[in-house]
Amino acid sequence: MTQQPHHRRRPVTVLSLLLLVMAVTLGPTPSSAAGTDWWNPVARPAPDSQIGVTGEPFKGTNSQGEVRGFVDAHNHIMANEAFGGRLICGKPFSEAGVADALKDCPEHYPDGSLAIFDFITNGGDGKHDPDGWPTFKDWPAYDSLTHQQNYYAWVERAWRGGQRVLVNDLVTNGVICSVYPFKDRSCDEMTSIRLQAKLTYDMQAYIDKMYGGTGKGWFRIVTDSEQARSVVEQGKLAVVLGVETSEPFGCKQILDIAQCDKGDIDAGLDELYDLGVRSMFLCHKFDNALCGVRFDEGGLGTAINVGQFLSTGTFWQTEKCKGPQHDNPIGGAAAPIAEEELPAGVEVPSYNDDAQCNKRGLTELGEYAVRGMMQRKMMLEVDHMSVKATGRALDIFESESYPGVLSSHSWMDLNWTERVYGLGGFIAQYMHGSEGFSAEADRTKALREKYDVGYGYGTDMNGVGGWPAPRGADASNPVTYPFRSTDGGSVIDKQTTGSRTWDLNTDGASHYGLVPDWIEDIRQVGGQDVVDDLFRGAESYLDTWGASEGHKAGANLAKGSSASASSSESNPFTSYAPGRAVDGNTDTRWASDWSDDQWLRIDLGSTSTVKRVTLEWERAYGKSYRVEVSKDGTTWQSVWSTTAGDGGLDTARFNGVPARYVRIHGLDRGTDWGYSLQEVGVYSS
Repeated sequence: MTQQPHHRRRPVTVLSLLLLVMAVTLGPTPSSAAGTDWWNPVARPAPDSQIGVTGEPFKGTNSQGEVRGFVDAHNHIMANEAFGGRLICGKPFSEAGVADALKDCPEHYPDGSLAIFDFITNGGDGKHDPDGWPTFKDWPAYDSLTHQQNYYAWVERAWRGGQRVLVNDLVTNGVICSVYPFKDRSCDEMTSIRLQAKLTYDMQAYIDKMYGGTGKGWFRIVTDSEQARSVVEQGKLAVVLGVETSEPFGCKQILDIAQCDKGDIDAGLDELYDLGVRSMFLCHKFDNALCGVRFDEGGLGTAINVGQFLSTGTFWQTEKCKGPQHDNPIGGAAAPIAEEELPAGVEVPSYNDDAQCNKRGLTELGEYAVRGMMQRKMMLEVDHMSVKATGRALDIFESESYPGVLSSHSWMDLNWTERVYGLGGFIAQYMHGSEGFSAEADRTKALREKYDVGYGYGTDMNGVGGWPAPRGADASNPVTYPFRSTDGGSVIDKQTTGSRTWDLNTDGASHYGLVPDWIEDIRQVGGQDVVDDLFRGAESYLDTWGASEGHKAGANLAKGSSASASSSESNPFTSYAPGRAVDGNTDTRWASDWSDDQWLRIDLGSTSTVKRVTLEWERAYGKSYRVEVSKDGTTWQSVWSTTAGDGGLDTARFNGVPARYVRIHGLDRGTDWGYSLQEVGVYSS
């Protein structure tokens, strides 16, 4: 869920500012289709939306045995049930039919005067024609952020246009819910997540009923990668459940004190897994007990920072970045109405331009959650995490060779791209306009070629983010209707619901049914190569998921081994002996004397193939050091080295070599202290 700032024409209340801050979150009739047209329902509700696509959806795999199709890695089908149930108006389906599903919130009638969130996010006074079905005069629209965009028939059109994987992120935010005046249910985040999961399964059953019974519809919720592959090979849509909330498992922090514990995390992960959730975010917009967030910029960033204080009791704290990655600059733009709500004498801090990184990274509880996700073979969404938190999460994944990392909608520092691909992770770009999307796709194409991966998009529909505006009917290369789908097997014409017909050229990406039109616009602007990379997206996403499921933690050959060192720091109260670095306990450590040329030697007991060494540094780390191996403890071979160590968790990978002894040879210290290792791991895989 991502929000773009919009101009307002008049002052708004703190309620409005807080919402702006957090918004960043009839019976069936026989079908005319022949029974052999498996893609058409045997009984569709009437009246209902048209699809505007003809031809059989493609099935099976390509000549290399790969599934084909597009992947939307970030969508919010059930966001109308979030934030108290009255922020996003309209439903993706209704047993009472389209007129009931696609109707505005009660307070928007008769003219939108009470559409508070609408005028915050779209400017003006929020007034609009509230009628959805059948006229749809003012919504859905590319810049209307408070109306349903994921009606089931619009999703059906995207599937018919070539999409084969859809990640439905169950989303909510307790702060938005608590401050928004219109609500009809509890603000508890997990209550909303449970309801959205249930309704996603209900939507599957609703579609199944049109096709003659359980399991026969095109909308298939999947819980493992093989099941997803089977669904895609049948030509249907594999739907994956994810979660994007600000305080998962109740892990809020107040005055830097966590409001959850490890038991809450385990119980929460188990419950989400049982619901079918396979990917999730650990933080979003506000710092929480698990991790720090990547900031928003300018006036919006200032307003969110005020919300951060009102929710947690602390403002964001920044520091100089240690690498090329950085969080978004907070900036000094004012948000006066929000700032007026701060307690007397409290002001938003000023921030140095050269300090653009959130001090808060991945907390101890956050690391516990990351490792808990790995144990459950779940995939971690790193978008919205601070670069400090992301870097640590990637360190952990690299130390375990775990591929389950996702960036689904362009909220990750792009300098992480190769590390994500190197792990085997998956990246999707936010649903930008075709010019911007194509330019970014072209910029990263060389890396996709290097790692032989496809690409994805994250529509973030119902996510209050804003979507591609129309390029205009007079564009030199407009979408020409009808056009053929990427596989060539279907013909796609303009989409009609009720009495309204949408044209991407003049309406922009107003709802989910226009995703195929947007992809055709990308083809017109960016060329077939970009679309081809997107068409490989389903295969690459499922590769990442499957590799995560198949991951096995390697045996640490060093644990409990005999160890010796060039020196050990003397302390009358605590032992810093060499064996402390291989005892399986990161609360203990080996520490050397305070000089550069020092080493730690580990005797594995017998010769094994060694391919990977992990080093968990204490604050006293090695800036320049080598990993050396030996069969006899006398003749040493250097297999890996660095001159740019920065502490934390390092992973050295190299071609497998037979060795009984492994030596960490420090050449240049990163601090005035010696070298200090909390734990060293040695692995054959």
